[in-house]
Amino acid sequence: MPLTALRLVRKMRGGAQAHLLETEDGGFYVVKFQNNPQHRRILVNELIAAELLRYLQLSTPEVALSGVSWEFLDNNPDVCIRMGSQRVEVAPGWHFGSRHPGHPERTAIYDFIPDVLLKDVSNLADFLGMLVFDKWAANADGRQAIFLRARVRDWDQEIAGKNPKSGFVALMIDHGYVFQGPHWNFEDSPLQGLCARNIVYHGVRSLESFEPWLTHAANLPEEVVDRAWKQVPREWIQGDEEELEKLLERLLRRRRLLPDLLRLAARARPEAFPGWRARS
Repeated sequence: MPLTALRLVRKMRGGAQAHLLETEDGGFYVVKFQNNPQHRRILVNELIAAELLRYLQLSTPEVALSGVSWEFLDNNPDVCIRMGSQRVEVAPGWHFGSRHPGHPERTAIYDFIPDVLLKDVSNLADFLGMLVFDKWAANADGRQAIFLRARVRDWDQEIAGKNPKSGFVALMIDHGYVFQGPHWNFEDSPLQGLCARNIVYHGVRSLESFEPWLTHAANLPEEVVDRAWKQVPREWIQGDEEELEKLLERLLRRRRLLPDLLRLAARARPEAFPGWRARS
């Protein structure tokens, strides 16, 4: 659902120079602008990834098109892009927003938690599903996630039935470098897309550990990809329509490669997969 930005909360870290904005629905969104330093294709990647991750049932923030008006920019002069010492204005229009999980002044969000807490994250298995996705989509970045304390039932009903208590929940974020970022290709490397925290993979014993996500990917209806394509604002892909269409066709064909890509990742970092030798 498109939302209009009302107020700048703060600038965020990272190469895309995203800003945290309050929107008309009372929510808060981490917004990446069309003219971000990483390229406008990053926004396309984020939007398509969000639709695929929704189908795969992996925990990731809600997304929305975030509208920025001339009036908003006049009232929030600190909204801009910095290129060295140069200030680059943000243009009004539609940009990509990823919802902040709660009020930023009341909800504690962690980029890092120690292993003793990480191993007890309620949806730790989502890191296995994300590896399936990151290999499929050729994520050139390491797997990024944030953590928050929450009632499990607010995030995952299936897990809540087994563990109704509060605890840490992981949300997978920052998918701008799927499809090799602005390059829109599939240059596979065994270490690409892996989480830096080996412990998230220690439960892997075989390819079956990556279910149900391998099966979900193999059975992905083409209308999911078509729906993702239709959500992309035309202003984000002017002149890139044909290239994007070919990219998505290749994405569908790549599903058959996933078992081999996962085995190669395990062989490249065996310390992350101590229970899986991945020889067959």
